[in-house]
Amino acid sequence: MGKINVIGLGYIGLPTALILASHGADVIGTDYNVELVNKLGNRQLTFDEEGLEEIFGQAVEKGIKFTREYISTDTYIVCVPTPYDKNNKKINPEYLISAINSIMKVCSKGAIIVIESTVSPGTIDRHIRSVIAENGFEIGEDIHLVHAPERIIPGNMINELKYNSRTIGTDNKEIGEKIRLLYSSFCEGEIILTDIRTAEMTKVVENTYRDINIAFANELAKICRSDNMDVYEIIRIANMHPRVNVLQPGPGVGGHCISVDPWFLVGDYPGLANIILAARKINDSMPEFVLNRIHNIMKENDIKEVEKVGLYGLTYKEDVDDLRNSPTLQLLENMKRHLASGIKVYDPLIKRSIVDNQYFNFDQFLNDVDIIVILISHTHIKENMDKIKNKIIFDTKNICNFEGVYKL
Repeated sequence: MGKINVIGLGYIGLPTALILASHGADVIGTDYNVELVNKLGNRQLTFDEEGLEEIFGQAVEKGIKFTREYISTDTYIVCVPTPYDKNNKKINPEYLISAINSIMKVCSKGAIIVIESTVSPGTIDRHIRSVIAENGFEIGEDIHLVHAPERIIPGNMINELKYNSRTIGTDNKEIGEKIRLLYSSFCEGEIILTDIRTAEMTKVVENTYRDINIAFANELAKICRSDNMDVYEIIRIANMHPRVNVLQPGPGVGGHCISVDPWFLVGDYPGLANIILAARKINDSMPEFVLNRIHNIMKENDIKEVEKVGLYGLTYKEDVDDLRNSPTLQLLENMKRHLASGIKVYDPLIKRSIVDNQYFNFDQFLNDVDIIVILISHTHIKENMDKIKNKIIFDTKNICNFEGVYKL
């Protein structure tokens, strides 16, 4: 196998390119973002992730290169975003189609295109095969298609790249074996071969399963709040049953997987994806639920100015700097729709200005608020509980055990 061109150097593409290169593959990473490519070329990482710096150094030593250009080679790994249309909930494949068209302009005959981007079942049949045909290529002869959906989470990427099982969907078992061999250079988990549509569906099902289980916990929180019951105690006791494992409720679902992928099934199978749709609605409603709780806590404590409220946490997950679809950003968007402003925000992992009234000094943030709303359970806040114990605390993550703390 010759050079590998990894297309898209974000949260999935960059770690994939680096781990391949660090294990001896000849890798060229491509991204349209000039600033990102220049940073990587100057040996600067574009996001924080445990273990990433180490494999970055190894990949650079092995000769990895970064460019805005697609290169002519026989293997491409596509890791571009696949958002959904907010109106019809169907996948928006424009970034994927654009990447495939660009590959068609430079690829060598017989090239293998591995799509890692998560897609709805049937996306490759509906959108990608026709694009390849329109470019004058015959699938199975001139171009070989593979779907190997990513399966990693920010905060534990390198470990999951190494040890998670992988699925490879392909039209041709021989091509699938080639890609299995490539991935086995770094992946110690089981690598399963199947057809493309099964691989597409399996990835979406994994994230939808998690979304539904989170929604159950969140709905329990709403039920318990309505009738003054302790949802955390109820879940703790219920989970003592050997066949019960209820998750913990939270302020909403963010990230680029669980909050997005289930919509693909809702969009493609209207009338059939009923539980999935209900779960999405429940989880999307949680930031508004949190906002209502803040309003009631303010009334109970006779606080009339929203400026006295501070939101702790901007990222969607603890101890990562990933902001995608975070519950805090969803909450702020809801406030904007109600023409409300002035609420203060702090996150120790976000060093650049993202929203209005954002603080970069924790002590100053605490000094300027009376209510602190914990929206993310960073290690930082766990280590600074003594600093907040005299505040009015609304803890949506159930990490604070002071007397009188408000919970979901």
